[in-house]
Amino acid sequence: MAEARGGKADMRLKDSFARLVRDGSNFVSGQRFQNALSSKQLKVKPKARNISGLQLADIVAHPSRNEILRDSGLLENEIAPFGREVIKILQPKYYQSGRRVFGKKLLP
Repeated sequence: MAEARGGKADMRLKDSFARLVRDGSNFVSGQRFQNALSSKQLKVKPKARNISGLQLADIVAHPSRNEILRDSGLLENEIAPFGREVIKILQPKYYQSGRRVFGKKLLP
């Protein structure tokens, strides 16, 4: 489930999700996604519905986004203390090999 952004953005997100479930990625097969997910279609709900799971996802996603922007030299402000704590929890979850970290990506 995702929060609606409106019109074309929602359709692009739904299409990307469907393609990921169908074809997989460079690292995970489509079959593996299909086995793990309860639906092949992404549900998009308006922010006004105030769905608790989406609110929780925002709490994690925002600091993660800021970390990637900071690492790319695109974040002007300091990351807030709560955000730094979330990042500390997320860090060991990324696959790491030596000094390389996989699973973080700045999308254009």
